[in-house]
Amino acid sequence: MDRTRWIFAGQLGPAFDDGGPMLLIEARSVFARAPMHRAKAHLLLSAMRHRAAELGDRVQFHQVERYGDVVGTGPSALVHGDELEVIDPTSWGARAMVRRLGARVLPSRGFVTSEQEFALWAGARGGKRLLLEDFYRTVRQRTGILMEGDQPVGGQWNYDTENRQPPPKGAVSLGLPDPWWPTEDEIDDQVREDLDRWQAEGTVNLVGEDGPRRFAATAAEASTAVSDFVESRLNDFGPFEDATLTGDWTMAHSLLSAPMNLGLIDPREVIDTIAAEYTAGRAPLSSVEGFVRQIMGWRDYVWHLYWHLGEEYSTGNNALAAHQPMPIELLALADEEIEANCLRHTVAGLRQHGWAHHIQRLMILGNWSLQRGYNPKQLNDWFINMFVDGTPWVMPANVIGMSQHADGGIVATKPYASGGAYINKMTDYCGGCRFNPKVRVGPDACPFTAGYWAFLDRTEPLLRGNHRMAQPLAGLRRLSDREAVVLQERQRDHL
Repeated sequence: MDRTRWIFAGQLGPAFDDGGPMLLIEARSVFARAPMHRAKAHLLLSAMRHRAAELGDRVQFHQVERYGDVVGTGPSALVHGDELEVIDPTSWGARAMVRRLGARVLPSRGFVTSEQEFALWAGARGGKRLLLEDFYRTVRQRTGILMEGDQPVGGQWNYDTENRQPPPKGAVSLGLPDPWWPTEDEIDDQVREDLDRWQAEGTVNLVGEDGPRRFAATAAEASTAVSDFVESRLNDFGPFEDATLTGDWTMAHSLLSAPMNLGLIDPREVIDTIAAEYTAGRAPLSSVEGFVRQIMGWRDYVWHLYWHLGEEYSTGNNALAAHQPMPIELLALADEEIEANCLRHTVAGLRQHGWAHHIQRLMILGNWSLQRGYNPKQLNDWFINMFVDGTPWVMPANVIGMSQHADGGIVATKPYASGGAYINKMTDYCGGCRFNPKVRVGPDACPFTAGYWAFLDRTEPLLRGNHRMAQPLAGLRRLSDREAVVLQERQRDHL
C-alpha cells in the first residue's frame, strides 16, 4: 500500500522528502502548552507554511487545534494512522503518538550518526562513560572528515586552546559584515497576524519580540545562510567562539542551529562544505575543526543521549537538590529589571532575538541558574520554549546535564560554575556593570563571584566525592568571609 509521509516541524527539508504524497499538520495546541518566545512561534509557523506552499498539491496541509482533529484510528478520522508512514520523530511524545496511531515508522534522519550506529558504539564501551571526545573521534574516523588515514589532519583532534580567545581589547564588535538576513514575505505577514489574534484571544502566551525574522525558514534560505557564514564569518568563528561583545549579538556564529533543527539543511552537507574550505586553503583548521566538533560531535551526541538516557532523564534528575522556582525577570524576559550587566544584556538579546550563543547560555544563564538552585526541569522547559532552536531533544543533555549538573555527572564530570573572573575575561560586560567581579562581599559584590562561593557552600556535601571539585572546595574551606558571603547571597533580592 502506498502511504502518505507525515512530516513534523523538525522534518521540513528535502532530506525528509522521498517524492511521495505528504501530510503536514499545524496544530495550534502545540503553541499553547506553555509560554513561548514569539520569534520561535513565528519561525515554526513560517517554516511549516513555507514548506506546505513548496509542496503544493503533493501535501495535505491542515491547520487545526490538535493533531487528533486530523489523524486517528476510528472511522471519523480524516486520515487513518495505518495509512501513514513517518520518519521517526524527534521527541518521546511524538514517537509514542505515531506508534499508537499505527503509522509505519522509518529510521530517523538529519544526523551524521544513525541511532543504530550510536547504539553499537555505546554497547562496545563495556560500561565505560560515554564521553563526547571518544564519540567525536570515532565519528571522525568512520566518516573520514578532517582525517589523513587514521590520524587527524594537522596532528590534533581539537584546537580548543586556539579557540578560546577573549574578545579584542577595546572592540565594540568583531567588525564583520552583518549576517545575511531573510526577506519576509506574505506568509510571514499572515503568521504575524495569526499570532496577534491568538494572543489577543488568550489562547497562546507569547513573550519576547518578533521581527524581522532572522533565521532561515526554507531550505533555500538555509543554503544561503550557510554560504554567507562561509564567506564572512567562518575564519573568525574558531578564535572567538567563546567570546562576547555587547555591541555584537551574532559575533562569528553561524546562526544555523535553528534551520538545522527544523530539518531544512542536512548537517553532513554543511560539514562537508565547511571541511572543503580548509582543504582548499581558504579557512584555518582551528575554525573548521571547531565548527565540525559542534555539529558532528556535540549536536549528534546530545541527540543520541536524549534517547539513550531515557524519557525520565529530564524529569527524574536533581542531584544538587535545586528546587528554587525561576524568577519572573527570566520567565518574562524582563531585562530592564535586572541589575547585573552580563545577565541583563544576555536576557535582552534573548528577548529581542530568541537566541544567544553557547557561552551566554552556559556561563551566564546556566551559571546563574546553577548558583541559585533553580529547578532544573523548569529551566530545561524554559530553554526549550524561549530559544528558536530549542527542541525537546536538544536541551536535556545541555541543561539538565552539562549546565545544571542535575544528573550527578553523566554528561559533565563537574558543575560548570564560575565567578565573575571568567565573564570579565571573555566579555566586555563587566566594564559597564556597577558590580565588581573581584569583590565578593559588600554593595559592589559581583553576584556571580559571590554566588559561586555560596553555591559551593550549599552543595559541598553533595560534591565532596567529586575529585574534580577537591580544589574549589578546599578554597571554600579557607574562605575567611564564607559566612558573610553566604548570608549576603541568601538575602540578595534582585538579579
